[in-house]
Amino acid sequence: MGGFLSSVIGGEAAAAAAESSSEPSRVSVYHSSQRWKLHFQSIKESNKLVVVDFSASWCGPCKFIFPAVEAMSSKYTDVEFAKLDVDEVPDVAREFEVQGMPTFVLLKQGKEVDRVVGANKDELEKKICKHREVPKFAA
Repeated sequence: MGGFLSSVIGGEAAAAAAESSSEPSRVSVYHSSQRWKLHFQSIKESNKLVVVDFSASWCGPCKFIFPAVEAMSSKYTDVEFAKLDVDEVPDVAREFEVQGMPTFVLLKQGKEVDRVVGANKDELEKKICKHREVPKFAA
């Protein structure tokens, strides 16, 4: 419960609480452009869906939706979730043309396939379901 409350409150406390809770967060947080760019290069080869959450520590809607993003990261284990603070990585935010927060950019093979601007949980989940790789089983 403490991890959930800290996630709602946000900031560094949210990251620390998520890491120390019994359920580790599946959302990778990138605090530097260099670290993100290294990771971004590695995902260009993958057809895995990557959801990038551009947010800010002072953004109320960002704090409000983050627990839902964490829940989605646990539900859709075939999807990778990343979080970047626009104040820590302004060059990356400019590169992705982020103009409002939160902005969720959905990537495959390093290319944007969709985007959600605003704390719209239902729209985000709908787009994740649309773009994720779902194994097809023979009937």
